[in-house]
Amino acid sequence: MTITLSHILFALFGLMVLGGAIAVVTVRNLFHAALWLMLVLFGMAGLYVLLEAPFFAAAQLFIYMGAIGILIIFAIMLTRAFMRQPMPRANEQWWLAALLAAVLLGVIVFLILQNIRPNIVAEAVPESTIHILGVTLVDPTGYALPFEVASVLLVMALIGAVTIVRER
Repeated sequence: MTITLSHILFALFGLMVLGGAIAVVTVRNLFHAALWLMLVLFGMAGLYVLLEAPFFAAAQLFIYMGAIGILIIFAIMLTRAFMRQPMPRANEQWWLAALLAAVLLGVIVFLILQNIRPNIVAEAVPESTIHILGVTLVDPTGYALPFEVASVLLVMALIGAVTIVRER
């Protein structure tokens, strides 16, 4: 098996996602965790590009990374007072979280080992797939209404957060 550029990029994006995800859950600063999450989402967008799914890559960049920008605004604006108060550094139930993570890791490894298929060949994506996806997103009976409702709720939450935190 020859190593191609796509293999190298896949490994780099995968390491970027894995390293960023580990940093998200281990860093103590909420702002830094949000920045690491942006790195994770950027790596996922890179993986979508490698999978020849440009729509999902663009959605990942614009929607999710934009949402993390809003999360940073929430984190800075709403937790400003909490950051000054001394809080305990360790969670008392860390062992339960570690046990659950180990069990889930075991289940994932078991499922991966059960589904190994050595001769999988990637096929070209049919041209009609993008058309079907576009029609599904804008069809009135499809996903357009829930998507717009979610966007209105997010904008209302942002306005509410700004109103709550605004200096009087």
